[in-house]
Amino acid sequence: MEKNSVHVKNSLGPNNILRVDCSSKDDFLGVHDLKPGQTFDFSFNDSIFKTKFDCTLAQGQGFIHQASFRAYEGGGFIVHYGKKNFWDAREDGIYFTHGKETPKLEYKWS
Repeated sequence: MEKNSVHVKNSLGPNNILRVDCSSKDDFLGVHDLKPGQTFDFSFNDSIFKTKFDCTLAQGQGFIHQASFRAYEGGGFIVHYGKKNFWDAREDGIYFTHGKETPKLEYKWS
């Protein structure tokens, strides 16, 4: 069965590093600093319990601009296979798509 996956891309302006920090209740995936154009990807299988991954993205001087959100939720009674969540960090906020539709603005930087 194909694993589910989360993809976080830095589509910020030149020299603007994106800091990505994602975790579930069981897994800390580390802190990753992405240059513009780079992507952080991770894949996993849904649990028969709930599978949730939360991410905090930060950018700007001293990583002052942040957004925290649930990057993936699944499992429980409905187990997903091959589900893809694409998050695109842009200057005006964080955009989301499953890959087929046009990305939509989901979160603004704070």
